[in-house]
Amino acid sequence: MGFLGDRRFLFALGGGVLTLVVSLALAWAIMNREHRSTAPPPASTGGLVVQAGPSAPGAVDPGQPLRCFVSGQFVGSMNLSDCASRNGVATDALDVGVDPSGALGAGAAGAQLAPLPPPSAAAPEAAASAQLAQTQTTGPVGDCLRYSGSSWRKVGGELGLSACVQALFAGHCEAAGGASYGHWMNQTVRLVPHRVEISADNRSFRPLVEQIDQGCAIPAF
Repeated sequence: MGFLGDRRFLFALGGGVLTLVVSLALAWAIMNREHRSTAPPPASTGGLVVQAGPSAPGAVDPGQPLRCFVSGQFVGSMNLSDCASRNGVATDALDVGVDPSGALGAGAAGAQLAPLPPPSAAAPEAAASAQLAQTQTTGPVGDCLRYSGSSWRKVGGELGLSACVQALFAGHCEAAGGASYGHWMNQTVRLVPHRVEISADNRSFRPLVEQIDQGCAIPAF
C-alpha cells in the first residue's frame, strides 16, 4: 500500500478524476443543448404571442398619454380628452400627429405638430383640377392633398410638386408660429411664414421654396 503515499500517484489519480468530471459535464451540456434546439418554440404550441407594429393612421387610444400642445406650446402629457379640453374643442375635432421628436402628440396642427399622414385613399374636393394640371412641370406626378378641418382632402391628381404647392398655398400667408399642411405623393409639404418646406418622414422639414411676401405668391420651381 506504499503507492498510496506516493505523491505522484495521488496527483495522477486526482487529474484523472478531474478530467472525467469535466468530460461528463461537457457531454451533458451538448446533449441538453441539442435537445432544446429540436423542441418546438412555445408560441407554436399555444403560448403567448406578441406582435408589434405601427397603428393605423389616426387610430389613437383615448386613454393613451399624448404630448399635448396648446397654441403651439407644449403643456405636458395627458390623454386625448384632457388635451381636447385644454384646446377648447371636442375630442373628434382635435388634431393628432407627431412633433419634431417623432412622439405622438395632439393639439392644433402647426409648426410644432404635424398631422398624421393621410390614408392611401382620400375624398376628392368638388373643385376640378384640369387647370392645375396644365401648370405642372415635367417630372413625377401624383395626388395632391390638403389638410383642413382635421382631415385630408384631395385637391388634384397627377400633379407635379410645383403645381401641388401652387394649388395648396399660392395667395396664402401664414402668421408667426402658424403652419398649413399638404401632402404630395409620399412627402409632406407645409407653408410657414415666408417659405414652403417639405419632409419625407413627416418630422424633419427642409426649405423647398421661398414665398414672395407681396401678394403671398409662390414662384414656380
